[in-house]
Amino acid sequence: MSDAAPRRPAGGPSASAPALLEVRDLQKRFPIRRGLFAGVSGWIRAVDGVSLSIRPGETLALVGESGSGKTTTGRCILRLLEPTAGSVRFDGVDLLALKPREMRRMRRKIQVVFQDPYGSLNPRMRIGTIVREPLDIHRIGASRAERDAMVARLLERVGLEPAMMRRYPHEFSGGQRQRIGVARALALHPRLIVADEPVSALDVSVQAQVINLFIDLQEEFGIAYLFIAHDLAVVERIADRVAVMYLGTIVEEAQAAEIFKNPLHPYTRALLQAIPIPDPSRSRERTVIRGDLPSPAAPPPGCRFHTRCPVAVEECRRIEPPLLEVAPGHWVACHLVPGPAGKRSAAAGGAAGRPPGRGGAGAR
Repeated sequence: MSDAAPRRPAGGPSASAPALLEVRDLQKRFPIRRGLFAGVSGWIRAVDGVSLSIRPGETLALVGESGSGKTTTGRCILRLLEPTAGSVRFDGVDLLALKPREMRRMRRKIQVVFQDPYGSLNPRMRIGTIVREPLDIHRIGASRAERDAMVARLLERVGLEPAMMRRYPHEFSGGQRQRIGVARALALHPRLIVADEPVSALDVSVQAQVINLFIDLQEEFGIAYLFIAHDLAVVERIADRVAVMYLGTIVEEAQAAEIFKNPLHPYTRALLQAIPIPDPSRSRERTVIRGDLPSPAAPPPGCRFHTRCPVAVEECRRIEPPLLEVAPGHWVACHLVPGPAGKRSAAAGGAAGRPPGRGGAGAR
């Protein structure tokens, strides 16, 4: 995807529409054990106080470098991993309070497209069987023939021939396999799809085709997406809003157009400046992020980004900045960004400046 790619049209879901998905102060910690029979010696704080919401028909892009906690957040929302703390409400229902049988019924409304299009498909099953499996499990359709007809229509909708139903996954290209994954996710007519880096393993030209497919399906069926990615050039094409994650927390969130036009957090600016420009005669100023992502088992004190931030001050090393709304709909966790009263965010009284239930870098 180039920086010349057309951006998603403005508009989208109404800002006044109630949230379809509401996540509050989500946490996921993994125990560290030293030896087979040893006790827990520490915890990996993979997700640490994340809050987000998605309205019907909206795309929220969750971005950040590898190890920031994006995929773990998505898996906790789906309950493929059980969260350590927090709440996840879908259409008003508390997903974390559901029993396994109730959660299975809820999965008709929440589906996932995985990053690896080959690893997520059973190599011993024909494509028709793979796409039909959700219909079989939830007993949709009166007969096998009716379900097969549904599968044929799904394959056609994602740009594949119904005659391909009898083929195996290894007989398809990467882009075709990802389309099969999308068809499987669509089989139950979900209201929300968690797309976990669905185009990162594909060639650039194929990426554009799959992104266009996601957009077309959203316009046709009104599906909401949690679109997990590390490539902001891809995000620019599909997202309504963008949330930037770093080391388990959200450091900035705003409308996509605002993020690309006016990024405020130093980490967001560095991610945007890393997007390649497909014109050798053009150049841009770049902020180089030095060093590696700190360990989530021992996150640094203060602002978690201060160990790599080129503009960090002493306050950043001591005090963790809260996530504050510095402009309508634009949230940032940074001491150096003026708050709503024109003061630096630390002067806003820490977490008191955050609306109730609004998580992020200051939520614990």
